[in-house]
Amino acid sequence: MGLLTRLLDLRGSSAERSTSLDPFLSTANPSRNPACGEFEVDGWVTSAFVARTLVPVVGVHPFPLQELMLMTATVCRFQPSLIFEWGTNIGKSARIFHEIAQYFHIRTTIHSCDLPDDVDHVEHPHAQRGAMVRGLAGVKLHQGDGLTTSLGLWERAGRPPSPLFFLDGDHSHASVRREIDGILAAVPDPVLLLHDTFLQSPQSGYNVGPRQAVEESLAACPGRFKAVHSGLSLPGMTLLYAAAPAAA
Repeated sequence: MGLLTRLLDLRGSSAERSTSLDPFLSTANPSRNPACGEFEVDGWVTSAFVARTLVPVVGVHPFPLQELMLMTATVCRFQPSLIFEWGTNIGKSARIFHEIAQYFHIRTTIHSCDLPDDVDHVEHPHAQRGAMVRGLAGVKLHQGDGLTTSLGLWERAGRPPSPLFFLDGDHSHASVRREIDGILAAVPDPVLLLHDTFLQSPQSGYNVGPRQAVEESLAACPGRFKAVHSGLSLPGMTLLYAAAPAAA
């Protein structure tokens, strides 16, 4: 049997390929080794969820597969009772968080904030704001400054531990640095996901302001957080989470 024939046999029929995810489809939380020092989830379970459940609903733009994986892993690992995000747009990221929470049975409320209707911005969705999450239980839409609105909601909720903040609003260096610093000053143990943080050399012409803001904030509080970067491609996503306390 030639090499090409063997490779064609390995492909299997379309029916066989359609069931190839089945062994990994599980609604059990895929977080692994929580007592260990590094962030870890079951990559086969999260991959199957992303491929079978998320991609048919939200596609791969603006969040490619590796970013969908990181969003899934973050929610499953930390199981935040509150998720705050700003930059609602049509509600795609809020829908992603909703689908993750529903599938893995994580009790959370998602607060999504976008600019007021009278503010002019190139990414303002206007009438389409939150279209993908309107009417979904556990998703609440707000308008105003994302940082101020979210911190106020967190305070009124009784300051629960480890809230998740997803930063995907204005992507300027100054704006992202303000948002990170504001969260770190108010919340003792936040979990942060930041979008558009892919780092490339200057000749690319990419906006690396968000990633620079992340690195500056990490340098300003050494040892407080660990970072996970999705890497590989634009737009890029970074997870910041509290480092384990030093052993006594």
